[in-house]
Amino acid sequence: MVDVSAKAETHRIARASGEIHMLASTLALIEGGQARKGDVLGVARIAAIQAAKRTAELIPLCHPLPITRVAVDFEIDRAASRVTCTAQVETLGRTGVEMEALTAVQIGLLTIYDMCKAADRGMVMGQIRVLEKHGGKSGDWTAPA
Repeated sequence: MVDVSAKAETHRIARASGEIHMLASTLALIEGGQARKGDVLGVARIAAIQAAKRTAELIPLCHPLPITRVAVDFEIDRAASRVTCTAQVETLGRTGVEMEALTAVQIGLLTIYDMCKAADRGMVMGQIRVLEKHGGKSGDWTAPA
């Protein structure tokens, strides 16, 4: 692990997103609350929050962080037959929370896949990326459009 003991504690924020494409019929199951395993987006939200909190257990060289906030949102795009997951993670600490935001997105999308795979094994996840980060010595960063 990188030594961060000399860094100042600052308010740090990271926002990440990703998407999962599926059959229109699968998206209809999610929207209508008809998936066999239950409330897909509700369960995926909880899974994403848990994942952000456990990132250091999953990625060997990540620092365990005192996360102060995790917000996870899902946007349904019927025309593209996809769900976009966006996660924002915050902490007051010495290192950023980009990995926590990315982990939240990945696990949120994987949970959607798990809960809907009986209806659609061909779902595709992608476009997973950090959208922005704030705080720390390097300051603010926003992904190019």
